[in-house]
Amino acid sequence: MTTDALVSAAAELLDRAEARGLKLVTAESCTGGLIAACFTANPGSSAAFERGFVTYSNEAKQEAIGVDPAIIDAHGAVSEETARAMAEGALKHSRADVAVAVTGIAGPDGGGAEKPVGLVHFAAARTGRGTLHERHEFGAIGRVEVQHAAVAAALALMDRLID
Repeated sequence: MTTDALVSAAAELLDRAEARGLKLVTAESCTGGLIAACFTANPGSSAAFERGFVTYSNEAKQEAIGVDPAIIDAHGAVSEETARAMAEGALKHSRADVAVAVTGIAGPDGGGAEKPVGLVHFAAARTGRGTLHERHEFGAIGRVEVQHAAVAAALALMDRLID
């Protein structure tokens, strides 16, 4: 997706969240704040976008949103468990109702047999509901391309919790 298409998708999500009185929060690792940037590129985004956390390092995940170091030690930063903890932590450390979290390997380096370049874990949480998880393997399509694909997938997952 192009940047314009991502910003437009974010605008639609913001409109739906605002109409339902919901506030949104992001917890981003491999996307480095790109989801939050897509939200805030839209005028009036503060009506539904509460805040974004860029938790690129393991320490940031622990300090900013309370991810238990034992989760990262046991499963790694790029895992379902860490993505879920990030989304749930973002809710706890904000005034938002719906959170999305992204952690992955954008490349071009850093991948391996079990966790290849292009692997991204997503989680979305809403206060009072269960946490959703998705795993995507985008492949070694390029760092920016993985990030853009991850933003599109994150927005789509978050959209499932706005009804």
